[in-house]
Amino acid sequence: MAISDLQLPQGVSAHGYKSPQLLAEGLALNVARQLSEAIDAKGTATLVVSGGRSPVAFFQHLAKQALDWSNVVISLADERWVPVEHADSNAGLIKRYLLQGPAAKARFLSLYSASANLEQAAEQADRLLSELPVIDVLVLGMGDDGHTASLFPDSPNLVEALKEDGVRRCWPMLAPTVPHQRLTMSRALLTSARHKILSISGQSKLSTLNTALAGDDVAAMPIRAFLQPTLEIYWCP
Repeated sequence: MAISDLQLPQGVSAHGYKSPQLLAEGLALNVARQLSEAIDAKGTATLVVSGGRSPVAFFQHLAKQALDWSNVVISLADERWVPVEHADSNAGLIKRYLLQGPAAKARFLSLYSASANLEQAAEQADRLLSELPVIDVLVLGMGDDGHTASLFPDSPNLVEALKEDGVRRCWPMLAPTVPHQRLTMSRALLTSARHKILSISGQSKLSTLNTALAGDDVAAMPIRAFLQPTLEIYWCP
């Protein structure tokens, strides 16, 4: 299967690349352009990204882009509830690979806090996100189960977090097969982004996306909440 074989909804565009390196470079150039346009239009730009291992090359290329980084706000679509020093921390990942060189001037809003429990951490993150400007660019990933951000199928709070008109910005989540408790931005907040991007690689992810496109049960595959007009999909084998 190739990205061109997908039956995409009207308004959804797809970009295919021959390698992860080329995808990272192309995505970084596009995101930098969108952020620059936002800065030119209103003086600031807001970027929300996903963590994990896949975006590292993208972060490294984006950090090298010529941007007025002092006017960029960066946050995370989701976070593992672990200290920043932990190897699985998304905030730690951002600090190691994106907030480097000139990009270190960007303002970073972290979802993590050393609260007494996950619910309190989510409540604190929700209050913090009230300071988040309108999201200009959102870059999501996707799991083989169809989850995105930390919106996992069958997780407690999923139905509330997936409400299109929800007012809460951050929810506590549990990953069924991953040990860490999670914090995630809500569907309502994520879909408010002006530019929405899904970046995936490999045939298994393409097959997952094809399955998601064939149905409409958002709770079963939360990525379906984002398969809407204006989404850009980036894929490589």
